[in-house]
Amino acid sequence: MSDSDSTEPLWRYVVGARLRDLRRDRAATINDVARRAGVSPQYLSEMERGRKEPSSEMIAAVAGALDTSLLDLTSAVAEGLRARANNDSSAGSQVRTEFALAA
Repeated sequence: MSDSDSTEPLWRYVVGARLRDLRRDRAATINDVARRAGVSPQYLSEMERGRKEPSSEMIAAVAGALDTSLLDLTSAVAEGLRARANNDSSAGSQVRTEFALAA
């Protein structure tokens, strides 16, 4: 998926990218975060790359291992999507800004 796509990204891609950014901001390794979250390093890597559609429990476990809450994580993702939509619409694209979370 490229940054120049005008379609709305899949949730798993933006959550994964945010988790990766948080991990890197904390200078933590995949192995350390995976161990704290109780997931395999391979699974966490696939989550970060948007290759897995993790359950809310898995997302919450990884968020907790990164010392953040599920609320803070989803708020940051929503703000990023909103900023992207605003940038796209100011460039002349029409992008839906609503999204829904499924349990």
